[in-house]
Amino acid sequence: MFDLVVLDAALRMATPLILAALGGLFSERSGVVNIALEGILLVGAFASIVATFATGDPWIGAAAGVLAGTLVSLIHAVVSIVFRADQIVSGVAINLFAMGATQFLTWIIWGSSANSPPVEGMAHWTIPASWGPLARGVNAVIGHYPPLVIVALAAVPIAHVVLWRTPFGLRLRATGEHPEAVDTLGVSVRRMRFAGVLLSGALAGLGGAFLALNTHQFVKNMSAGRGFIALAAMIFGKWNPVGALAACLLFGYAEAVQMGLQGRGVPTQFVQMIPYVLTMVALVGVIGRSRPPTAVGKPY
Repeated sequence: MFDLVVLDAALRMATPLILAALGGLFSERSGVVNIALEGILLVGAFASIVATFATGDPWIGAAAGVLAGTLVSLIHAVVSIVFRADQIVSGVAINLFAMGATQFLTWIIWGSSANSPPVEGMAHWTIPASWGPLARGVNAVIGHYPPLVIVALAAVPIAHVVLWRTPFGLRLRATGEHPEAVDTLGVSVRRMRFAGVLLSGALAGLGGAFLALNTHQFVKNMSAGRGFIALAAMIFGKWNPVGALAACLLFGYAEAVQMGLQGRGVPTQFVQMIPYVLTMVALVGVIGRSRPPTAVGKPY
């Protein structure tokens, strides 16, 4: 299935994966495993709908998603960096908390534990017609995409420049490889790891906001494993923003194909497992050939 409708859907499906994968990349490059991406996506989605419902402004909703994701990642940072708890256990605990808390708060606010009322989505970006032929060309390309799709795509080269062309990126990557050397040079390992984890939460929270605002409501457990798929995309992309983007587009395409096959006589169970099977196949293909940061997952 390579028609334009499927490819368009694939880009939309890939957007929360791209943002979450970039978030996981910053966290793991600093040396902290962030299994909590799944829960952060869910909390970001919930916060964005609550803020949009209260204000009527989806941009405020997106900002609320970023803030909520950052706050949840702060919990993970304190537990795993300050108290040096097991990072996997901390992430799993946050995921379980996010599932229960969002469902409970949905019931408290709207009287339903399943979903929220519909809210307004984001208006699409367009260039004024007074710009002439350029406006028509640009609008034809990006005019029918939600703004956060463009933001996610723009975040990839920005992340690449930050990680590989700035002093901050050098220090962050060094912290994930040789924290002892970084500490010897007078750079705070704790501060760098906090920065990586908080950036991770902000990006994943924005991914959750897109997920909810694109469907115009919050649905319980709507992250549906996307945080784990984003982690797989990060590994498949060898902890590189461009590689993670390619993997996310692949997984987004698989999800779009899954949706396109529904109602065409293919068993529902088979259709629903396509993205997850592809994730496992992709991981099997890179095991042994993809090297994580040396100090990732190791408290300092």
